[in-house]
Amino acid sequence: MLTKEQILEIRDHLEKAQNPVFFFDNDVDGLISFVLLRRFINRGKGVAIKSFPELDESYVKRIDEFNADYVFILDKPSVSNRFLEETKLRNLPVIWIDHHDVPAPSDFSNLSYYNSFKKNSIGEPISYISYKVSGKKEDSWLSVIGCISDNYLPDFYDDFAKEYPYLTRKNPDSAFEVLYETEIGKMVSMLSFALKDRTSNVMSMINFLFNVKSPFDLLKEDTRNANIFKRFNQINKSYIKIIEKAKRVARSYKKLVFFQYGGEMSLSADIANELSYRFPGKVIMVAYVKGANANISIRGSIDVRKITIKTLKEIPNSSGGGHKHATGCKMLVDDLHNFRDIFEREIKKY
Repeated sequence: MLTKEQILEIRDHLEKAQNPVFFFDNDVDGLISFVLLRRFINRGKGVAIKSFPELDESYVKRIDEFNADYVFILDKPSVSNRFLEETKLRNLPVIWIDHHDVPAPSDFSNLSYYNSFKKNSIGEPISYISYKVSGKKEDSWLSVIGCISDNYLPDFYDDFAKEYPYLTRKNPDSAFEVLYETEIGKMVSMLSFALKDRTSNVMSMINFLFNVKSPFDLLKEDTRNANIFKRFNQINKSYIKIIEKAKRVARSYKKLVFFQYGGEMSLSADIANELSYRFPGKVIMVAYVKGANANISIRGSIDVRKITIKTLKEIPNSSGGGHKHATGCKMLVDDLHNFRDIFEREIKKY
């Protein structure tokens, strides 16, 4: 958890920024984090980070394009030194807010780094921190969506449940219970799938979120959110088919569930999350294969981050990382099964 002083520092930076650019991780937590901060100051541009595993120097051109006077980085565990060097050359303040268990970045005079992760605890998602920074109670429902998408129950969840009893349930056992058993889960999926659309539609979705007043603005289909519903219906049909197949496969595994699939779109994180909820106690490994590359999402109640990092050292030209119970990585397809076998051997030590 960030201190009150750190929250106030971030707020002060936001209020000073006249034309900020927000680089946010390309998931619902990252999206909502940006939306909350943008709604707070009512200015700034947002850019979803699609490079993996780090925010690299190719994004510097967006800073120049927007003529930004401040740079905010949200929910990204790794940023290239080259990117930070370029911001320093432009004399731009960089405010980096994260919650991953990673070493502190290199020391740059223009960089202010905030990380909610503390040893032996789970760092609050950036959508939680952004809500605390903004202090806008009317936006708490947006923060709930972001937090639940990142498997976190915020301390103001009960207030949300009282205000919107038909959208959720009281006293859930976990954030994933809320995600997969209530209407909040539908909203998370709608936004997650909308991020996988063409750029013009993504920008339309973000502009819509700048002005929504309640969850019902998102859940009730009309002309303002028609593209969001269209994309959700398109992807959800494919997702249902894939997840049903994945559940059949998962039932045949005891300890490590390995599911591999292909197609036009990666849904590995969404699939891995649901499998981890449906099959508690099992470690989930979902691999999306396209061409010569494989994107892998891993979930588990054990320390899968430790195992992932250790196993990746055995795999050439691979990269990855994440949280204690949720990781992601990339590698060549030819190395996928070797990675799985090494990972499985490591699991047996637990």
